[in-house]
Amino acid sequence: MFPGADEYGVDVDVADDAVERLLAVGPDDVDAPESLSFSRNVFLPLTTACRYTCTYCTYYDVPGEATLMSLDEVRDVVQMGADAGCTEALFTFGDAPDERYTEIHRQLDEWGYDDILDYLVAACEVALDEGLLPHSNPGDLTREQFESLAPVNASMGVMLETTADVDAHAGNRRKTPGQRLNTIRAAGEEGVPFTTGILVGIGESWRDRAESLLAIRSLHEEYGHVQEVIVQNVVPNDRSDYERPSIETMRRVVSMARVALPEEISVQVPPNLSEAASLVDCGVDDLGGVSPVTDDYVNPEYAWPALQELADIADEAGVPLRERLPVYARFLPDEFRPPGADAAPAPRNRESWIRDPIADRLRDDDVHSRRLRRVVRGDGPLSTPER
Repeated sequence: MFPGADEYGVDVDVADDAVERLLAVGPDDVDAPESLSFSRNVFLPLTTACRYTCTYCTYYDVPGEATLMSLDEVRDVVQMGADAGCTEALFTFGDAPDERYTEIHRQLDEWGYDDILDYLVAACEVALDEGLLPHSNPGDLTREQFESLAPVNASMGVMLETTADVDAHAGNRRKTPGQRLNTIRAAGEEGVPFTTGILVGIGESWRDRAESLLAIRSLHEEYGHVQEVIVQNVVPNDRSDYERPSIETMRRVVSMARVALPEEISVQVPPNLSEAASLVDCGVDDLGGVSPVTDDYVNPEYAWPALQELADIADEAGVPLRERLPVYARFLPDEFRPPGADAAPAPRNRESWIRDPIADRLRDDDVHSRRLRRVVRGDGPLSTPER
């Protein structure tokens, strides 16, 4: 049982023999992908407040310094993104920020919102109005909270990071693997296309890495909702001296991820944090969300690569580069899913993975919806950067 899992009733079965087999995997055991994909996004840090104080994180600001984006600011950013050909509005903030930050709670109350998740719904609606599909990373959630957010999100996500109890999560408000596993499970129960991942280099062992990947696989086998798994290396910053894992370490971890996960789940590395070109042959088939207009606010010292650099990575690997939406094609309704893309089995609780507000945005007959549909088909001028 992983730390904290019993508190949430999470029973994830990871067999010892499966762990041992995965620990024996290396780059020679995987094939290079047939193509690379990426999503063109805008990054919207709705607030820099967080109830956790993880020692490797530069994202959060202490109480008294954290701010909250107004909806006018959100609209300005998403309009800029839509003008630049983006398709994804990536909303992120720390876990339950209004529980710890009285000023954030006061501001939300003054603006007429019950809590940060109520406000996130409004921000997602702004993004949809302006032509972008929301993908939100709001931290740990219950199934009921997913139910309220799913209608206005094309997909959602949270990093598992690790199933180990590591010092990097130490403190009075420590993050536990049980909380994260419960969130991934809750997303599956509610039928939300989901992104998760592991963080490499925060004190976890090789066995922990294998167990984390197999835990993700187990939850996906139960619910079918995981669309991609990020293998993200820690990077040095002003708050921590964690060493960046070696390229040899990353090649092995990425290879383990590709072997551990079903074929339909993409393996992603962030191209601004990893030597992506050296990892493609280990099974990487996605380069994540990359923004031509906003910074990576989680890792501000590490700039996004230009879209041409993604094309160069694909050229070096000898594979085509394809733009995608934040939600993967197999989760789309039949009317939007391109030929050759198999449909994901229906979620447990409903007929379709995509809720009406997202389907309506894809179905509309304006310039934004036409752009979204062209990206799905891969046949428009904005579907890939110029090669």
